[in-house]
Amino acid sequence: MISFGDLMKAGFTGSSLFFFCCPPLSADWKDTFQYHGFISQNFVLTSENNFYGDSQDGSFDFTEAGFNVSVRPLSRLGLAAQVLYRRAGELEDEEVRLDYGVLDVTALDTSEARAGVRFGRVKNPLGLYNETRDVPFTRPSIFLPQSIYFDRTRNFALSVDGGQLFGEYDSAIGQFYLKANIGVPTVDKTLEGLMLGGRNRPGELSGKLSYVGQFGYSYGGGLIRLAFTAAAVHAGYETGRSDPFSEGDFWFQPYIFSAQYNGERLSLTGEYAVRNTRLKYFGPLLPNMAFTGESYYLQGAYRLTDEIEAMVRYDVLYQNVNDRYGEKFERLSGKPSFSRFAKDWTVGLGWNITPSWTVRAEYHRVHGAGWLAVTENPDPGKLERDWDLFALQLSFRF
Repeated sequence: MISFGDLMKAGFTGSSLFFFCCPPLSADWKDTFQYHGFISQNFVLTSENNFYGDSQDGSFDFTEAGFNVSVRPLSRLGLAAQVLYRRAGELEDEEVRLDYGVLDVTALDTSEARAGVRFGRVKNPLGLYNETRDVPFTRPSIFLPQSIYFDRTRNFALSVDGGQLFGEYDSAIGQFYLKANIGVPTVDKTLEGLMLGGRNRPGELSGKLSYVGQFGYSYGGGLIRLAFTAAAVHAGYETGRSDPFSEGDFWFQPYIFSAQYNGERLSLTGEYAVRNTRLKYFGPLLPNMAFTGESYYLQGAYRLTDEIEAMVRYDVLYQNVNDRYGEKFERLSGKPSFSRFAKDWTVGLGWNITPSWTVRAEYHRVHGAGWLAVTENPDPGKLERDWDLFALQLSFRF
């Protein structure tokens, strides 16, 4: 559940101080108040392996619901927050949490430029979709490309409790923007299980000061979008009683190149990522290591009618570019080599029944198990190299 500490971290104390020091609210501030919400229920079926619950028998354990509000009491001051409920199989604990909560202060606002700062729980600008990934209507498919937008470590990459500097500039050749986040990420038991091979370690993994930045360009009102993202996301482990692990550090440093074309009917999207991962000081059971992963996907979407859209995507993940197909990993660990890569062909169809109701269906043919979660597949000997995934989604918004 949302705690008072979450609200404090999200900057509501800061907003109270701001109001105390600022002029009275404008008379028309109530006209800026908005609220929205959504709920989504999903069904997942896999031929082998588990994804979002016991999917080999068919799983309904993937539910999302959110409610958000925003208001602009002053011309250069905005407040926005969203509460999110997620049930996600064994990927993460079922909970209601503060998805984001920000105090937005605009320091510069002209016809050509805008700049300011946001405080609170701020979404990380990772790639094209991370900031809006929690709303089904803003995703291009039921599941985002798992090579870059890992669901198994979603919370760690999603946001930071801290702040964001932002700036936008409209020029004759398009719009340029910059976002820079600094703060502490959320760490959950899923990340701990991925790193340490189990969710019930006596110690505790917690977020440390981290950095995320994105420079982007947009032309023709979004006809063409380009972006480059760089991040250094940090977590630390505090050892517990009778703990086999020492106090260690975990660093995740992705570099993401993004490009998108949005035509009247056709949309083309591609993203490429290099991911540096480093673990140090965890002790003999988890020796110091550093490796570089690689990810990319190509995606096309075509609007058959104003209400129906078809999508196709090819998505590739390598956990280690020096051992792309995991042969060295299998010799050293005894675990399957195919748990270190994944190649995913996806086709999907979405139908906007009304402005409020949307239904989606998609099929994945996957070679490899590189993005599956240990918490849902604890026995690596039961993993299968080639498998199928079918998913349905029904979403409502207001």
